[in-house]
Amino acid sequence: MTTLDDAYRTCAQITRTEAKNFYYGIRLLPAPKRSALCAVYALARRIDDIGDGDLPPARKVAELAKVRKSLEDIDRAADPVLVAVADAAQRFPVPIGAFEELIDGVQMDLDGADYADFAALVVYCRRVAGSVGRLCLAIFGGDVGAGRCGQGLDPRTSTYADQLGIALQQTNILRDVREDLLNGRIYLPRDELDAFGVELAVDDSGELVDPDARLAALLRHCTARAEDWHALGMRLVPHLDKRSAACTLAMAGIYRQLLTRITADPTCVYRERMSLSGVEKARVATAALARAAR
Repeated sequence: MTTLDDAYRTCAQITRTEAKNFYYGIRLLPAPKRSALCAVYALARRIDDIGDGDLPPARKVAELAKVRKSLEDIDRAADPVLVAVADAAQRFPVPIGAFEELIDGVQMDLDGADYADFAALVVYCRRVAGSVGRLCLAIFGGDVGAGRCGQGLDPRTSTYADQLGIALQQTNILRDVREDLLNGRIYLPRDELDAFGVELAVDDSGELVDPDARLAALLRHCTARAEDWHALGMRLVPHLDKRSAACTLAMAGIYRQLLTRITADPTCVYRERMSLSGVEKARVATAALARAAR
C-alpha cells in the first residue's frame, strides 16, 4: 500500500526529472506548497505524456479516458500520484476539474485539431496551460488546510493565472514550431500563416525553410502578442505571498527569456529546440527571489 510520504516522494522525483523549467520556481516554495505543486505537476505531466507518447491513437484516447475516470473517485485512488493529488486537494482548494480541461486540450491534439485563427488557438491554450495556471493558483493562494471548499484570493486572480498560462503556452508554440511540424502538428493560426505568406516546411537537413523572411516576420508578430498576454498574466504577482510570487516570477521569467530570444532572432528556433542552460535558469530563479522579497 502506498503511504502518503511515498506518494509525495514519487511526485517530487517526477517533477525534479521532468519539470525542466517549472522546477526552478517550484523549489522556491515552502515545503507544504512545494509538495502539493509537485503532485499537481506530476498528474499534469502524466496527461501530457499520454498525448505526446508513442502509443497508438486509440490507446491514447483510452488512457485519457482512464485518467478522467480516476478523477471521479480520486479519494479512493491507490496510484501514488493520485494519492498525492487527493491529499493536496484536502489541504488546498485545488480545482480537480481543471485536470479534465487539460485532458480536453490533449484530446484536441489527438483529434488533429488545427486553428483557423488566434481565437481558436486561445481555446486550446486555455485548456492545456490556463488550466495549469489555475491549479497552481489554488496552491499559491490557498491556506494550508483550506481544502476544496476553501476561499482563495481575489476572484480576478483566476483570470490572471489563466492569462499567464496562455502566455507561457504561446511561448512553447513559438519555441517548438519546428518540432511540432515534424510531428505533424501546426499551432500557428491558419489565417496568420496566409496573411504572412508562410507555408511551414523543412529542408533536407530538417531546418525550417524561410527564403523570404516571412516566417521570421510572423514569429515576431506572435512574440509581441505573447508579450501582451504575459503582461496581463503578471498582474497576478502582487496578489501572492512572497514565496509564491518568487515561484511565479521564476517560472514566468524563464519563458520570458525564451520569448526575448525569439524576438531578437527568430531563426534560433529553425534548427533545434531552444532552451536556457541550468546556470541561466538558476540566475532567473535567484533574481525572482530577490524581486519578490522587495
